[in-house]
Amino acid sequence: MNYSANINGITVNAKYSDTVVNEVFIPLLKHLAQLHHEKQRRILVMLAAPPGTGKSTLVSFLEHLAQSVIPDKRVQSVGMDGFHLRQSYLLTHTVEVDGKSVPMASIKGAPITFDLDALTRKIREVTEGNSCRWPHYDRQLHDPVDDAITIDAEIVLIEGNYLLLDMDDWRDLSRFADYTIVLTADEDMLRERLIERKMKTGMTREDAEHFVAFSDMPNVRLCLDKMMKADLELSV
Repeated sequence: MNYSANINGITVNAKYSDTVVNEVFIPLLKHLAQLHHEKQRRILVMLAAPPGTGKSTLVSFLEHLAQSVIPDKRVQSVGMDGFHLRQSYLLTHTVEVDGKSVPMASIKGAPITFDLDALTRKIREVTEGNSCRWPHYDRQLHDPVDDAITIDAEIVLIEGNYLLLDMDDWRDLSRFADYTIVLTADEDMLRERLIERKMKTGMTREDAEHFVAFSDMPNVRLCLDKMMKADLELSV
């Protein structure tokens, strides 16, 4: 099944095999609808995956597919990127990497560059079931936009690199989830995908390779090595 969507300002064309759609995604959506029926409250799903796996596209596709598979339940997808620390903070604070002090902005996307407390508070608010607001990350501003999205669906899919990270503080997030999904992929494939993504922004291949090696790949390896077990585990 072909799917085209605007993901974070970039047009993405994805293709999911009929086998995966019929044997994985449709049963998943029906299971979530059943969970909602049984629990009679909002259902929160967390999907965690390394950078470059296509997790934002996948939750967007599931939201789209749900309209025909479970039309009596509204499914809404959001991401955790809106909880990046402000660029002004990242530019004026440093962190030690390989024995050197570097601006936090140079490792933007690492766990330390997110506001975990704010994310936890907002996820708790989502689980309370009322209509609530959610931030969106603006790639042109390089900053979050507060309260940009209204969450009011019966089933909410939250995607992010570190939602199921098996590290202090981060692992506590999973207690809010009714259902969890992990998406993994080959490290070399992810490296190439991330390089191609950076080149689409105008970087040369050499600059893109350097950026990905320093900024993205440590996060990829962290996700692959430190992900908690999930209810559903998929591989790209």
